[in-house]
Amino acid sequence: MNRCGGILLTLFFLNISPGQRLFAFTFTSPGSPRTLAAALLEEMSDEEALAQTFMLGWVGAEPSPLIMNWIRERHIGGVKIFGWNTGDTRKLAETVGTLQRASLEGPFRIPLLVATDQEGGWIRHVKGATSETPGTMAIGASGYPRDAYLSGYYIGRELAVLGINMNFAPTVDLYTNQASEIIGPRAFGDDPVRAGILGAAFMKGQRAAGIIATAKHYPGHGGTDLDSHGILPRIDVSFETLWNRELTPYRMLAREGLPAVMSGHLAFPKTQAGSLPASLSPWFLKTLLREQIGFRGLIITDDLMMYGATSSAGTLSRAAKQALLAGNDIIMMSSTPNLSDAVWTYLAASMKEEPEFRERVRDAARRILELKLEYLRGERAVPPVPDLKRVDGELPDPEGAAFFLGLAARSVTVIREDTGLFPLSPDKAGRVLLAGQFSDFFSAGKAAYPEAVSYWYSPGGLEELVRRARNADTVIFCLADASGLAVLQGLRYLGKRVIVLSVLSPAYLGEVSWTAGAVAVYSYAPESFIAAFSAMLGRIPARGRLPLGSVRQIL
Repeated sequence: MNRCGGILLTLFFLNISPGQRLFAFTFTSPGSPRTLAAALLEEMSDEEALAQTFMLGWVGAEPSPLIMNWIRERHIGGVKIFGWNTGDTRKLAETVGTLQRASLEGPFRIPLLVATDQEGGWIRHVKGATSETPGTMAIGASGYPRDAYLSGYYIGRELAVLGINMNFAPTVDLYTNQASEIIGPRAFGDDPVRAGILGAAFMKGQRAAGIIATAKHYPGHGGTDLDSHGILPRIDVSFETLWNRELTPYRMLAREGLPAVMSGHLAFPKTQAGSLPASLSPWFLKTLLREQIGFRGLIITDDLMMYGATSSAGTLSRAAKQALLAGNDIIMMSSTPNLSDAVWTYLAASMKEEPEFRERVRDAARRILELKLEYLRGERAVPPVPDLKRVDGELPDPEGAAFFLGLAARSVTVIREDTGLFPLSPDKAGRVLLAGQFSDFFSAGKAAYPEAVSYWYSPGGLEELVRRARNADTVIFCLADASGLAVLQGLRYLGKRVIVLSVLSPAYLGEVSWTAGAVAVYSYAPESFIAAFSAMLGRIPARGRLPLGSVRQIL
């Protein structure tokens, strides 16, 4: 028998078609993450390596045909779940299973990174049956690393049930610009060391749940009130300030084994990067993050379709190439380009023509494979295909519900009060007007003060609010944003007892020192409102500490 006939006979017995490639290694082969990643990469074509650097989103509750084609034909490395994918929790789990099955049918049987933004509190992309939580700033107010650890753990445990293996959290941005409505209560506060301690604990809690933590938005989004979705923010701080302030949490987390960092579309013109976004800057990613800070994990771009990235590079394809050359390992896009879009063809052609770019992409693919092999195998790994019975029975996490109520109680903060104001019993409060814009505020308020009158105010409804307030002895006003602050100021000279219940950012409280008292919580979760009213009634001690030093000084 000739050599060709022998090969065909071997393929026949192995049930392999003549055109199908043979691989010595797959994702389930034995070996350490480092050695097996190197072996897998050795067998990968350049386009297969490039595909590992792609993380794509899609529109809709079910997988679009286009995202399925990217998985089946290109064998991309990851997908990103946004809020528009998550209205039905069970459907989301089914979708994750469909995506992973398609990926596991690929030539190397490599699972997808399935990522989302589940920070807790305000930012909760996976809604449905998952827990509402008191949020990141509530952890900062409690000050307990154990609260950070268990927040990461219970949030992670819920994600794991859904087959989500990567979370873009913790947010370790510092709330230094209190005019910002982009970061606000997403931060632990404005103290760099505290953010580093609590961020590390949150990260380790997620690791215990099998989730890959991703700190963001490197090198720090908290110093601007601009949103990089629509503009490239410029933060005018010196390198010395940046190193000792914004970069402190990253320096701390890197030493604790942080697995991933998200690079932000933010310019720091007083640094060596000049006007270039940090996400596209070799100085920020290679020199500073890799070499000086010593970070060894993955670097992932924030959404490359944001104006903050494309405005600098000119086009999406150029931004993608620049991002990879700068040191990002994964380029994340919120929607799905066509298979033949320039963002793919341009990068694939560049690999053929430019040895330096080819080497950078293959190095990124190696890092991705190592991380997947470390986190997506073994007993603690998130199962790629979710068990729908667990989805139905374990969301929201019953242990988590008790913990998050306790966290809300530990974080509630009495900011200021007239002598003897609290506890404020219903008899002492007299006629109570509840003024707010959240249904859970009214529910908790009516439970605390059963005879209270509720009024859902609007920015144009000040006249009606004033009319109602004149008939009250006590006004409890729920303050959440700048428009609410403008309405609240209209009550200043009525001579009524006005109590502010601050939710989300407490920064506005510096403007309302004329009120009788203020209580702060840091999300609009039901547990936060329950805790706030319980503190007003004196049923629980208000032991939270305001995590914004500049506001504490004013108050």
